[in-house]
Amino acid sequence: MHKSAVDTDSVETPAVRVVGAVKRFGSSMALAGLDLQLRPGEWLGLLGANGAGKTTAMHSIAGLINLDDGIIEVFGQRVSGPQPQLIGWVPQEIALYPHLTARENLGAFGRLNGLRGPQLGEAMSWALSWTGLESRADERVTAYSGGMKRRLNIACGVLHRPRVLLLDEPTVGVDPQGRERILGMLEEVRQDGTALLQSTHEFGDLERTSDRLVIMDEGRSIASGTLGELVAETVGNHAALTLEIEGKLSPDQFGDNVCCDGSTLAATLGDVVEELPRLLEDVRRAGGHVVQLDVRRPGIAEVFMQLTGRDLRE
Repeated sequence: MHKSAVDTDSVETPAVRVVGAVKRFGSSMALAGLDLQLRPGEWLGLLGANGAGKTTAMHSIAGLINLDDGIIEVFGQRVSGPQPQLIGWVPQEIALYPHLTARENLGAFGRLNGLRGPQLGEAMSWALSWTGLESRADERVTAYSGGMKRRLNIACGVLHRPRVLLLDEPTVGVDPQGRERILGMLEEVRQDGTALLQSTHEFGDLERTSDRLVIMDEGRSIASGTLGELVAETVGNHAALTLEIEGKLSPDQFGDNVCCDGSTLAATLGDVVEELPRLLEDVRRAGGHVVQLDVRRPGIAEVFMQLTGRDLRE
């Protein structure tokens, strides 16, 4: 897992602190006592199925909606409305002026966030370089690909260099190459000291980038920690092994911990280095020939299923 650029054992004031957050929309409970903490310089992944309350949590931290109960603080300051000097907000929907150019969009959002004169010009130049859009800076956004729009969308949220950046599904609909570029851009921002709170269904991204994860269900946090901690506390660190076999094997030729349907063999391994060679030898002695082997450690998907009984994409 990616190591944070800051010492997470320090006693710094949290970048974001959410305690007992409650938000209702009519008879619907969007947040039901959410607790959450984001440390300075940390990349925190916020995971939950659709309707878990992730976007409402983001809106509340950004000061765009008021809680019915609970407390939200940003660097010790109670949130009572938008704080553009401290917080950058990148919504899931593309929030750009489609008939303006990239340069004009950056100028508009920079002014909305308090930038003026030479400071705004320097920030715009940096953002165009950072996003790789210099050569198309004066084209209207309507001519951009989805990945280019996403990059510009993020740049508009981070142009004023906020200390906290809220990202709601920042890579949705982007191809793998574009997603890698966006994640690299965000890592640069984090290395400059910005704390990132990212919600996403792309759990593979967060497995590689996040320092910690918070799992939400029905408007509250049900688990938090590093991926390793969450795996150990839920499904355990056993690896799932699948073998595709040439030939037909009988289940009676293997122990109870091995599932075999003739051409496919599945097992759970506690120590891959020690147990896998023995199992492969058992397959050979039984007359089978391995044509494909897959070993997979449990990850976010398995943790989420264990905690909620649902797939993360439901």
